[in-house]
Amino acid sequence: MSDSELAATPGNDVAAAYAAVRPQVESHTTLFVEMVRALLDEAGINYLTVSGRTKTVASFAAKAERRRDGELLYPDPLNDITDQVGVRVITYVHDDVAAVAELLAEELAVLDDRDMGLETARSGRFGYASRHLLVAVDASRTIPAAYEGLRRRSASVQIRTVLQHAWAEFEHDIRYKGTVPEEHAHDLDRRFTLAAGLIELADREFSAIRDRLQMALPATPPDAAVQDPRISSQDLAKFLATKYADAGWSRTDHYAWVSGLLLELGITSIERLAEVIAPVDDTDVISRMGYKYPPGAVRRLDDALLATFGHRYLDLAGNAHRRASLEARLERLGRA
Repeated sequence: MSDSELAATPGNDVAAAYAAVRPQVESHTTLFVEMVRALLDEAGINYLTVSGRTKTVASFAAKAERRRDGELLYPDPLNDITDQVGVRVITYVHDDVAAVAELLAEELAVLDDRDMGLETARSGRFGYASRHLLVAVDASRTIPAAYEGLRRRSASVQIRTVLQHAWAEFEHDIRYKGTVPEEHAHDLDRRFTLAAGLIELADREFSAIRDRLQMALPATPPDAAVQDPRISSQDLAKFLATKYADAGWSRTDHYAWVSGLLLELGITSIERLAEVIAPVDDTDVISRMGYKYPPGAVRRLDDALLATFGHRYLDLAGNAHRRASLEARLERLGRA
């Protein structure tokens, strides 16, 4: 039965009520995805995708009927069911799962936080692993006008690595199709458990590979042919991995973006960049910014450039879309 047919079924008041507000919920889902993506981009945290989904009428109606000891679990379903808006963040390595969760905890109100992988591990098993947050816009914060409609809305945010996501999606697809004969169920469980263990190992190895590369990259990249006056993304990534060895990698397109800002400042070589930001006290900058999450390498450079150039950096054409946030950060640095 389709959502529209379910909502039109006589006596199904819950489905009809949700169907009536679902278009608004869909728009809120889009806004939450945009907001989370903007927060990650601004923080310079690396990620693969940020996506969203709006709970279907059928799923909502089924959840609204759940009971415990004969009592409805959600007596006021439109308010009690908190996962109407869903956001999913997929990262490359496990360390970035924690970084995303810490960032969201700093920027939004976290109403609930469950580390499903940790819960599975504590029970001595391998299996489903994902960080689940229930977030809402903090009432005390000033937010862009476009997001004002989200103040009374919460969102369920899943954060997992690409490998954890692959396992969860495949496992869900197999089990919910109901095509596995009962005599094969135990073997299926064993194989899923084995795969989960291998994925946990692979996630650890990916993190180790990234850490090893960050330590091994040369501080000064080899000379490149003089064509594009901008510092290449690859050379910039190598330099920042050495300069900010404790920072995570940023998204590939972010290196190209900040390279454009450097060009606006007249900085076209790694040597000149190193010279310009050398006087910056990185420890003081981190302290003044008050980060509760590990900022990415591009964000660290962004802070250093802001500390060095102040209002000149604010006035760059490439920063026009985020001037307000840069002004707030400049104030933290005591340069306003």
